[in-house]
Amino acid sequence: MLTTRVRRSEDLAGAVMRLSQGILRVSDLWFTFRNKAGESIVDEVEDLLREHQIAFERSPRVSGRSATIWRPDFQIRRKKHSALVRVLSTGSRAATRDLVARTSAMWHDLSYLTVGQEAFRFISLFDDTLDVWDVADFRLVEDISDVAYWSQSDEFLEKVA
Repeated sequence: MLTTRVRRSEDLAGAVMRLSQGILRVSDLWFTFRNKAGESIVDEVEDLLREHQIAFERSPRVSGRSATIWRPDFQIRRKKHSALVRVLSTGSRAATRDLVARTSAMWHDLSYLTVGQEAFRFISLFDDTLDVWDVADFRLVEDISDVAYWSQSDEFLEKVA
């Protein structure tokens, strides 16, 4: 809760303006820290792929059946199969369901890519280092993608290798 004190001699409008600016600055900080947590895990996944000499493209543009352009975190092309990887990471339990629902929508829209000559595997990589996920979150994507956990990065590498 943010509050401000106003003396009788002060301008009420000025005090409200200062309080409003403080609220905006706090929300900017929250937004910045929230995105950095998710971005750093994507950077860690990139480092892991480079370390194991797995060729990838970061944030490829992939057109869905609905003509929506999706940006999974990685596209990995291998001799036997290719994969699209979405890293699911958040520090907020309230944001998990939206993140998983959006990922599920992306996989469904791109599902036409799972058949044909260059069929793609979909991998939903959960950052399980923070205890924000519910079993239902995993179930929403497990029917349409392989589920991997960051704490078990060796299993993730097996899925993409």
